[in-house]
Amino acid sequence: MSEVVVYTTPTCGYCHQVKQYLSQQGLPFTEHDVAADSQAAAEMVRLSGQRGVPVVAIDGQVVVGFDRPRLDQLLASRGAERPGLGLSVADASSIARKRGAGPAEGAYVGRVKPSSLGDRTGLVKGDVIVELAGRPIRNADHLEAALSTLGPGQSFSLVYLRDGRRVSTQVTP
Repeated sequence: MSEVVVYTTPTCGYCHQVKQYLSQQGLPFTEHDVAADSQAAAEMVRLSGQRGVPVVAIDGQVVVGFDRPRLDQLLASRGAERPGLGLSVADASSIARKRGAGPAEGAYVGRVKPSSLGDRTGLVKGDVIVELAGRPIRNADHLEAALSTLGPGQSFSLVYLRDGRRVSTQVTP
């Protein structure tokens, strides 16, 4: 399996967009916070010649910034990987704060791509994913981390909240 590495900082908006995009593609990645890790920062500069983030390394190819066409091109050339859920998700806690109610933990489903695995599973906008493959999901990053442990074609359990009800299902890609 090939490797995807994302060099980020916590305050970088484009970094969050890159991570969300990779998550939507169902692509596992390793994140290095260059603000906290000077060795990772030096590695990023060596690879890219740049000090700005995000920097994405996919199979030895480097993409500076959130260059979606270039990322699409590199990902298309990678071959089959595990399927993504086809969801746009956010931290449920941030949605709850904005609305003044709702679950404080989980991955809030904001959009479901038609015909995606998430759509076929029955997920809809407003659902909050709280467990995947037996792992608790506290936010959008936890969802990605849980997905990254799955192999291609692997079935898994999924627990989500809908209208205050806890729903459990088995997902088969």
